[in-house]
Amino acid sequence: MFKFIETVIIGMGGGFLFHMLQLPLAWMLGPLTAVIVWEISTKRELNWPVGFKNGGQFVLGYSMGLSFTAESARQILHQFPSMVLSTTLMVGFGLIMATLISKFTTTSFPSAVMGTTPGGLSQMVVLSEEIKGAEPTIVTFMQTIRMLTVIFIVPTLAIHTFSSAEAVLPMEESSGAVQSIVGLKTLFYLSLIFIVTKIAVHYKCPTPWIIGPLLSVAILSITGMEPSELPSSVNLIAQLCLGIYLGLSMKVDILGDWKMLLPITLLSGLSIVGFAFFLAYVLHIFYPMTMATAFLCIAPGGLPEMGVTAHTVKADVSLVAAYQLFRVFFILFIVPIFLRGYFGKNEHHHEASDVG
Repeated sequence: MFKFIETVIIGMGGGFLFHMLQLPLAWMLGPLTAVIVWEISTKRELNWPVGFKNGGQFVLGYSMGLSFTAESARQILHQFPSMVLSTTLMVGFGLIMATLISKFTTTSFPSAVMGTTPGGLSQMVVLSEEIKGAEPTIVTFMQTIRMLTVIFIVPTLAIHTFSSAEAVLPMEESSGAVQSIVGLKTLFYLSLIFIVTKIAVHYKCPTPWIIGPLLSVAILSITGMEPSELPSSVNLIAQLCLGIYLGLSMKVDILGDWKMLLPITLLSGLSIVGFAFFLAYVLHIFYPMTMATAFLCIAPGGLPEMGVTAHTVKADVSLVAAYQLFRVFFILFIVPIFLRGYFGKNEHHHEASDVG
């Protein structure tokens, strides 16, 4: 309990600091930064129950689902080929960066591929344990640096470069009149959404606590049932919960020779963001979407992080969620098939001999 209280205080302190400094996504990036710095500087272990992470993801998934309409569904179907092409190109660019990293460092090619693939941190680490020649410690470090690069750079670019002045508002202040969550109708919707989410958890869907509420709320919205918006304070708490969880999941001091791998990993992350920017510009030219929406659709960040940013800059949240969801499913279900086929499956926990 003491560690939990300590974690809450550290997370809230980071959120308040980022809010006072008017930094982007203050209540997500602030707690994330604070818990990382606190653990590294004090060597103290913080505690964050998984229920708070799931609850935060549930709220964010619910909020993103509200942005879906029948028109946005038609637009998503129209842009499905672009989702396939852009995701394939992003994965291909990651393979190019992996080739360069393995050539100029002692990192094995399987480890480099796992470390540069724009997927989730936990998914790539778990997959690296099944691939011959991949070292989970290296993959964890590379994915951590890549995610930190994307999480900090993409929102900053989107907010300060692509959004209009009146749109630069924290997510917790961006909504106007907020409907009160009362009545049997709303309780019925929430119960239904929770049941769908638990089904997604039971069948081990990727990120079920986001996908469950997102898809169920989207379906309700498209069919005209219009679930109520959540109070702004609830969205703020959800960002805090997710920020603390992300900070605790990133073990930046896990690698002994991190100083050698850090520069090229950081350069790789910046290059991937730059390539995403290029693809976003092409998408912006061919489709009637803002540059902010296009960039957040392509950016190799997580669904919750890009969704919160889309809310902040008033981008097309439904389109951003659709692109990000497609990439999640593509990388979780399609990419592993090719990687296992190319590198071979590791039945035993293999220790790569060429990792220094």
